[in-house]
Formats: sequence, C-alpha cells, structure tokens
Amino acid sequence: MTSVEMAVKDSWVEAERHLRIIPRNVELLIFATIQPIMFVILFVYVFGGAIQVPGFDTYEQFLIPGIFSQSLVFGSAFTSIGLAEDLSKGLIDRLRSLPMSRSAVLIGRTVSDLVRNVITFFVMLAVAFWPIGFRFEGTVLEAVLATLLLLLFSYSLSWVQALIGLSVNSVEAANSAGFIWMFPMTFVSSAFVDPASMPDWLQPIADANPFTIVTNAARALYNGNPVGNDAVLSVMWSVGIIVVFAGLSIRKFNRSTVA
Repeated sequence: MTSVEMAVKDSWVEAERHLRIIPRNVELLIFATIQPIMFVILFVYVFGGAIQVPGFDTYEQFLIPGIFSQSLVFGSAFTSIGLAEDLSKGLIDRLRSLPMSRSAVLIGRTVSDLVRNVITFFVMLAVAFWPIGFRFEGTVLEAVLATLLLLLFSYSLSWVQALIGLSVNSVEAANSAGFIWMFPMTFVSSAFVDPASMPDWLQPIADANPFTIVTNAARALYNGNPVGNDAVLSVMWSVGIIVVFAGLSIRKFNRSTVA
C-alpha cells in the first residue's frame, strides 16, 4: 500500500471515529442546528421588513444564501474545539504513537466536521423553504454548484480552525479564538446587506472579503443570476486557504506532539 493510499484509509478511519460520536452526543448536534435556524428566523422576521436590496423582489432571496454562508463558516469552529479537546486529553499523542499517517488525524477531523456541516445545511434548507419561502430561482445544477462552493469554503476554514486548535492551550481558548475573527469576516460582507450601503472606507474591505466573494457567487447561482468571476475566485480562495493552512496545521501538529 502506498503512502497516499494509507493516508486516505487512515483519514477515513479517523473521520468515522468522530462521526460515530454524533449519535451519542445528541445535545451537540441539536445546538449545532438550532443556531442556524435561529439566524434564519431572526434575520428574516426582525430585519426583513426594514431592509430592501436592489435587484431582489424579497429580502429573503438575498438573505438566505448569506445565512447559509455564515452558518457553515461558524460550523468550522468545531474543528478547533475538537482538536483542543483531544490535545488536552492526550488522545492526539496516543494516536500519533500508532502506525498510521500523521496527517490522517487532521484530515479525518476536518472531513467529519464537513459531514456535520452538510447535515446542518440541509436542516437550514428545510427551514428556509418552509416556513420562510426561499426558492431556487436558478436551475438545480446551479443550486448544487452554489452549495458545493459554500461547503468547500467552510472546509477550507476548518484548516484555519485546525491551526488555532493546535496553537492554544485549552478548549476555552479554542472556543474564543475560533469565533472572534469570524464575526467581523461575516458581518463586514454582503451576507446581510449590500456593501454599497456601508461607509465609503468600509466598502472596499467588504468587497475584498473572500466571504463576500463566496456569498455573492452562491447568491447569484441560487437566484439564477449571472455569477461572473465570483465562482472561479471562490474556488481559488478556498483551495489557496486549504493549501496554506493544511501545510501549517500539519507542521504544527508534528511539532506539538513530539514526545
């Protein structure tokens, strides 16, 4: 068996280990799905009557893709929290002592969190369709592509979270550090309002935000609008983040678990 084949096999075994925990930890799954549902309902019913976005008949068609983006990004925080918890319990060092690929521990964790995000997405989608009334205005293929772009971006940020989880000293620190940077990234963006409504100095920041690019691409595809270069840029951003932070995370993992 080649090293690549071993890494793939070990990664899936490690992912399965985390996925088996989900049915046993129902509370975690419930809270992971309640938060995005609350975001959907609160933003639609609290701000829906006060915000109008040019080019969209209803605020819901503009908002829901942004909620999808934000919730999937927030879901990536489970990676940092989970890794910090495993490190604090000594589980990572025990795994490292086994004859398995070292990168499999991190790949398995990020893949399992991606599966958790997929579950969260379909829960949000059900709520968005009923009772909110969100609809796919584009084709089914465009909707699938939009969803894949969001999931790919959330997976890339799981590697950012992996580095954070390996760099802090406690689960509490991982929880704080994992979320604190995501709030400005998601709110200084096009997720909830058109950046044109922001102050002049803030608009360029929101427009250059990769979260804005991904959200715009998904929103255009869900609504059947021209996507332009946003889809390609979304993929480039996601792949770039994965390459950089996966490398940094694996290097940090190998150093932090040396006996």
